[in-house]
Amino acid sequence: MSIAMILADKGGDVATIDSGVTLADAVAQLAERRIGALVVTSGGEVAGIVSERDLVMCLSKQGASALDRPVSEAMTAPAVTIARDTPVLSALALMTRRRFRHLPIVEGGALVGLVSIGDLVKFRIDSIEHEAEAMRSYIQGA
Repeated sequence: MSIAMILADKGGDVATIDSGVTLADAVAQLAERRIGALVVTSGGEVAGIVSERDLVMCLSKQGASALDRPVSEAMTAPAVTIARDTPVLSALALMTRRRFRHLPIVEGGALVGLVSIGDLVKFRIDSIEHEAEAMRSYIQGA
């Protein structure tokens, strides 16, 4: 099972923000969309990712004045990315090991999607439930 299966259901819509935009604008976009991270772009390419965690760290160090600074000063860069053919369990292990919750999918230098830890856990649970149901059906039919 690959990330492509999740993207087929979820779609490729990704919330992005330019690296030169202020952190205040990033906060507003996160709140408006009710999401936890934005993929940061520069010149049409993925430059990094800015998450709620990045914002809190920046605010704790610099105070409220940090909101006037560009996203590029708070983002995590370079962003760790994967391809569509990455196995779901590999992506889940990567996110767990590196302790982040959002993973951009890039192919040929272009951003094609984003998965969250919640997307991967949901997919895994659904797969396990499907396998369990198949096993129950098999046992009952025997």
